[in-house]
Amino acid sequence: MNLPNSLTILRIFFVPLLVVVLLTRQPNLELWGFPVNFEVWGVLILFAAALTDWADGHIARKRGEETTLGILLDPIADKLLISAAFISLVEMDLVPAWMVVLIVAREFTVLGLRNVASAEGFTIRASTLGKLKMGLQVVAVAAVILGSKHALLKPFGTLLLWLVVVSAVASAVHYFLRFWSQVDDRIKRRRRLLILERQKKQHDVATL
Repeated sequence: MNLPNSLTILRIFFVPLLVVVLLTRQPNLELWGFPVNFEVWGVLILFAAALTDWADGHIARKRGEETTLGILLDPIADKLLISAAFISLVEMDLVPAWMVVLIVAREFTVLGLRNVASAEGFTIRASTLGKLKMGLQVVAVAAVILGSKHALLKPFGTLLLWLVVVSAVASAVHYFLRFWSQVDDRIKRRRRLLILERQKKQHDVATL
């Protein structure tokens, strides 16, 4: 358990905290004479979680501490955070459910591809497109949350939501193509080995 993996686990712990703040719409405090509503706390928690996403990858690469656990756990933490945030926004009537279905379906599809890839003995690293999508999702969620309080931000949040849906579909296709190219090659090689073993057995039987 190194520092990058610890930051990833910390991001997972941010998930229930974010959900509680958004769905209970608490706390609403006054600090130094300024009202700080739950929307602000929600955005702060979201950005803190996103910061750990950047920090764990940066530290792992800088220190050479990239591990298999980190490669597998990091996208799971991202998917938990984003899925929980968007589902909470649906419950708050801030985002259409069909958009969230597409976004969450993409997350679980990519997670499933990663699991199959892991079973086949290789890993699919997060692509640049996937990382950009993650950043866009964080900004979109923040804009939608703040847009519920400030009407001027609402159109911006809606625009970002559409960009998130498009990027989610595009990155899902990209992941699938990467997955298929590697799995298909392994399956073909495995099939060739089976055919060669079968031919060898048949030859051995014929020579007896």
